[in-house]
Amino acid sequence: MIIFFIFLFGLIVGSFLNAVIYRLGSLLSIFAKSSICPHCGHELAWPDLIPLVSFFMLNRHCRYCGKPISWQYPLVELTTAISFVLIVLQFPNFDLTTYYLLLTTCFLVVIFVYDLKYFLILDKVVFPAALIAFIYQVLQGNWQNASLGAVLLFGFFGLLYLISRGRWIGLGDVKLGLFLGFLVPFPQTLALFFLAYFSGAVFAVILVLLGRKKLSDRLPFGTFLTFAAFLAMLWGEEMTAWYFRLIGIS
Repeated sequence: MIIFFIFLFGLIVGSFLNAVIYRLGSLLSIFAKSSICPHCGHELAWPDLIPLVSFFMLNRHCRYCGKPISWQYPLVELTTAISFVLIVLQFPNFDLTTYYLLLTTCFLVVIFVYDLKYFLILDKVVFPAALIAFIYQVLQGNWQNASLGAVLLFGFFGLLYLISRGRWIGLGDVKLGLFLGFLVPFPQTLALFFLAYFSGAVFAVILVLLGRKKLSDRLPFGTFLTFAAFLAMLWGEEMTAWYFRLIGIS
């Protein structure tokens, strides 16, 4: 029963994250009380705002202007709900770690979607997230490994940025490395790193084969980093231990 309520809570939070993503992109205050249609600007009533349900009840169209509603909305709600369930299943004690992971997952979702849509990672999102992650690691007595992870990701991405003059990687990805290094301390940072590049490579190959992208086209690397960070955040220790056993390091 608790998992069901966590799922519902995740849907509600996902709906809020959709509003945050839209308002960040439109320069509106994230604390604005009313939600509006992004097409016609009409204020939405409560039947239009039921997570997941309203999208299908409205047949994917705004009831006021008839314009289509983006699939982003139900997908973000569903992804957030599933992510929350996975976190609670992995950390069922509802201690500080559980709440911390739920909170940082919200940051990951916003960064994932915003970078996917706009190829941009906002300072106002990534720096507060990095601060929260660092404070948590200090409280856990793990600030040294977290700092090492942050230095590795921030330093490596920063070096790529300088060498390529921003052609290989964006400055936002460099800043994101700071947050993700604190979020996934060393040595789990290694799992995050390889997962990000592997998932990015697989996705790029699929898009090229489908004719949707060219090899020279840019991809939102922050999206793959946040996806990898979520997996490493939950199962990084197991993945790192498996890799070390594979290469003969006990």
